[in-house]
Formats: sequence, C-alpha cells, structure tokens
Amino acid sequence: MSNNLLFDFNVDAEAKTVYITREFNASLTLVWDAFTRAELLDQWVAPAPMRAKTRYMNFSVGGRRFYAMISPDGQARWSVQKYTSINAKTNFKVFSCFADEDETLQLPGSDWDYTFIEHGEKTTVMITVYNDSRDRLQKMIEMGFKIGFTLTLQNLEDLLATLSQKI
Repeated sequence: MSNNLLFDFNVDAEAKTVYITREFNASLTLVWDAFTRAELLDQWVAPAPMRAKTRYMNFSVGGRRFYAMISPDGQARWSVQKYTSINAKTNFKVFSCFADEDETLQLPGSDWDYTFIEHGEKTTVMITVYNDSRDRLQKMIEMGFKIGFTLTLQNLEDLLATLSQKI
C-alpha cells in the first residue's frame, strides 16, 4: 500500500467489532462504484491466489449479492450479502454470512457498515464489522481476516489506479 495513504485496522474484542479505515487516491464516484458494482468487486475483493465470482447482485435495499471466493484448485467458499441500507455515495450497510452453493446461510453472520468520505482527490472508506458473538469474531481473526482484507484493499488500490488512468 502507498505509505502516504491512511490505513487503520483495529479489533475491539469487547465490542465484537472490527474497525477499518482506508484512504484511496481516487474520486468518491470511482471508489463507490468499486464497492457497489459486481464487475468491479470481482476484480479486487479476493486475496491472491483466490478469485471472486459473483453469481448475482442486486444493489438495492433488500437486495443481495451471492458470490464465491474460489481457490486455485476450484473450491468455492460462498457468501451472501443482504443490503439493509443504502445512501448513495455516502453509506451502505449489509448483513454478510457464509453460505453453501445453494445459498443456505451458515449463521451467524456479521453486520458491515461502509461510510465514504471524499476530501479533495482522495476518498476515505470507513468500515465497521460487528459480530453477534465473540466466537465469530475470533474465527474471523484466526482465519486471517486482517491479512486477507489488507491484501484485498491493495488489490482495490491497484484497480483504482488503473481505472483512474482510463478517465
């Protein structure tokens, strides 16, 4: 990641919450699109050597995104995101949960809150991930959530740089 861009990752075990703040050298519109359009999400949301594949996405309140992280050997780890709130180019919230390939949820899940703030030519994204249980939070951390999410944000930074050059 660029050393001059803000990146903060904190876990509050008592609150069962992860707080992530990440600054990007890109416009609010471009960053918003990268988080809300399936064709862009699939390009950055999986840490290498994994890749993401969205089966379908309906970015609207009550809509869902059903997607998989696919390993190099073809194994898919499916997830569902249910959009619970959307304020265009400012904030959206989702309930996220692992699932099987038939979209049967594997509870518990977690609530994600994304806030976008543009300042000059940069955009800051603040993400809060709340878990119903400390066990789920602990499993996320043990599964390498911090390193995986850090890698995906680097993928996003790289994608935004490429897309910004095309504008």
